[in-house]
Amino acid sequence: MARKQPSPPSRPKRRSTSTRSRATAARPRPAQTRNEDLAGDELTALVVRGCLIARDAVFNVRDFLADGSRLAFLAIKDCEKELDQIERKIDEQLPEAITRVGEAKARELLACLKFITDLERIGDLAYSAVMQLQSRRDKLPAADSRQLVEMASLLCEMLEQVHQGFLKRDVSHAQSVLQSDPEVDRLCHSLFHRHLAEPNSPSGQQNFDILLAAQALERIGDHAKNLAEELYGLSEGRSLRHNARKLSTA
Repeated sequence: MARKQPSPPSRPKRRSTSTRSRATAARPRPAQTRNEDLAGDELTALVVRGCLIARDAVFNVRDFLADGSRLAFLAIKDCEKELDQIERKIDEQLPEAITRVGEAKARELLACLKFITDLERIGDLAYSAVMQLQSRRDKLPAADSRQLVEMASLLCEMLEQVHQGFLKRDVSHAQSVLQSDPEVDRLCHSLFHRHLAEPNSPSGQQNFDILLAAQALERIGDHAKNLAEELYGLSEGRSLRHNARKLSTA
């Protein structure tokens, strides 16, 4: 009688590859990775805050130019100090943070460093502009006051566009800044031309502080332009250093 062959032992069922992938994906990320992301996000949040402070500084410059507000002067001084503190904090934290992140995050952190450098300079220039006029005894001539207020209003809007562009990674805001910068330059040059047309007149000598204030505002526009160009690099990975002039006239 033929001997009955024993049935082969049943093999344990294997989990499918997709099941294993889901299980792997479900595992919580290591605490170190989460901490690295948090460090990068904190630096980005500091830049967002810096954008708002720089905008507020220029907003208060406008108020100071319009009515000589003492509160506006003190607010500008506070903004300048706070931007210094933010720049110092980013300078201290970024070197360690950038060594622990991937390429995309590293690019964002480098953009944060470039942003805060320009924002800190904007704070310095806003304070410099009002310092030039703070001890002035005579009231600003109406034509000068009007042009300086117009410059400050344009700059305030440009910095708001920078803030929105950084939040949304939207280059349309950067383009708006680049298109506004030539108007700031035009106002500054017009003011200089009016005062320097008669260099020997008493008025031209007495109002040198106005020219210095206008120059400071014009340089704020240059830094806002730098920030707009950096937005392109952050959003699209391309530099506009050599093409900004073409874009500003588009």
